[in-house]
Amino acid sequence: MVKIIADSTCDLGAELTQRYDIDILPLRVTLGDRSVRDGELTQSELFAWADKNAATPKTAAPSLEDAAELFSKYRDDDIIAFSISGEMSTSNNVMHIAAKEAGCGSVHIIDSRNLSTGIGLLVLKAADMAAEGMGADEIAAEIERLRPRVRASFVIDTLTYLQRGGRCSPLTALAANLLSLKPKIVVEDGKMDVSKKYRGKIGRVVDGYVTDLMPDLEHADKTRVFVTHTLVGDALPTAAETCRRLSETGLFREVLETRAGGVISSHCGPNTLGVLFIADN
Repeated sequence: MVKIIADSTCDLGAELTQRYDIDILPLRVTLGDRSVRDGELTQSELFAWADKNAATPKTAAPSLEDAAELFSKYRDDDIIAFSISGEMSTSNNVMHIAAKEAGCGSVHIIDSRNLSTGIGLLVLKAADMAAEGMGADEIAAEIERLRPRVRASFVIDTLTYLQRGGRCSPLTALAANLLSLKPKIVVEDGKMDVSKKYRGKIGRVVDGYVTDLMPDLEHADKTRVFVTHTLVGDALPTAAETCRRLSETGLFREVLETRAGGVISSHCGPNTLGVLFIADN
């Protein structure tokens, strides 16, 4: 049996992980002196704490204890495990140590070189292949081939959270917020970078962002596309509108909406939205 495991930054949500029988290894989120597993707090609780304390929750790799306990359940199976990019977390290293401690035999631990449903796209591909009866070695080889074709990007409403987390300067965040600039963040080779800046309210920004993506979406793998977000309040309908717009293109068999988990939300803040897919070549 091939068992699929992913760390919690894959942002697949309970419905998808249950449908595909995927086990999730949670990273840690720390709010002041309180440490919880990713998934134990809602987005609204996390943002409320961050705003009240003018601070960004800190995040950390999964505990070795949690990882070893999870891997030990499947020590007799063929395991394929996915982690967030090694450039962003030591989650991958923890998985390697845990698999060894648990005495796992056949295990492939894959550094996704990505985040959020950029990981989730690969996880679901692996689950699809496992359901078709492919072996673990064959699945892992195909995932390695697909990995550089994942296209993950987001537009961010505020740089405040990235600034609090030390990922951009206070001056840059202040200027962007004052000018209502919304950067497009892309993931390339495991790292995040800014590729473009939009301006205006988030609904208008998302509309422009999706329009700019259309030429690339026409050359995407047709299996599925993700709309992953942290939208709140008046911005929330933007997610449904984006899904509707993508569905009407007829380009994808599935348009999947997910909310980002605690780790990703801690860094990007509220009213972030991304469209994530796999390029077909």
